[in-house]
Amino acid sequence: MIKGLEIVPSLTVHELLEAYPELEDVLIGIAAPFKKLKNPILRKTVAKVATLKHISSVGGVPLVELIAKLRKAVGQSPSHELYDDEEYFGEEPGWFSLEKVALSIEEDKVENKDEMTLVAILKGAKTVKAGEIIELITTFLPAPGIDAMRSKGYSAWVKKTSGGIIKSYFQKPTD
Repeated sequence: MIKGLEIVPSLTVHELLEAYPELEDVLIGIAAPFKKLKNPILRKTVAKVATLKHISSVGGVPLVELIAKLRKAVGQSPSHELYDDEEYFGEEPGWFSLEKVALSIEEDKVENKDEMTLVAILKGAKTVKAGEIIELITTFLPAPGIDAMRSKGYSAWVKKTSGGIIKSYFQKPTD
C-alpha cells in the first residue's frame, strides 16, 4: 500500500484503490457507473489502465470535481489546477462516413455481461478491414477504450446524441 500517493488525473483506478482502498465506496457514491468497480474482472483489467481522467468522463463527473472529492476524502489539500474534460469530443472528421461502418457494438447488447466494452471493441477490431469503421454505442464516454484504440493507430471520433447516448467511431488504420 502506498499511503500518501498524490491524487492526480493520471493516476489509474488500480493505483488509487491500492493506496486508498477506502475510496472504493467514495467513488461509487460519486457516480452510478462506478458501481462496476465491484466487478472483479473489471478490477483486474480496465482498472489497471483507466485513469481518473478516464473515469471522470465515463461517470459524467467533471474531472476537477472528482479529484477534489477524492483528495478531500483522504485529507489531501485541494488542487488548484484546471482540467480539460472535453478532449474526446470534436467536429466530424473527414475520414468519417456511415457507409464505412463495418461493425456496430451496442453496450447493452454485448452478450457476455462480464465482458467490458473495451474487450468487445478489441475483438471486433480483428474483423474489420483497413479504412473501415467500428461504431460503439454506450450510455457513458468509454475513455479507456478510446485511448486504447488510439494507441493502436485507430482514428477516433466521439459524439453525444440528443438522448444522452455516446457514439464512438474508430477507423482502422490504412497503412
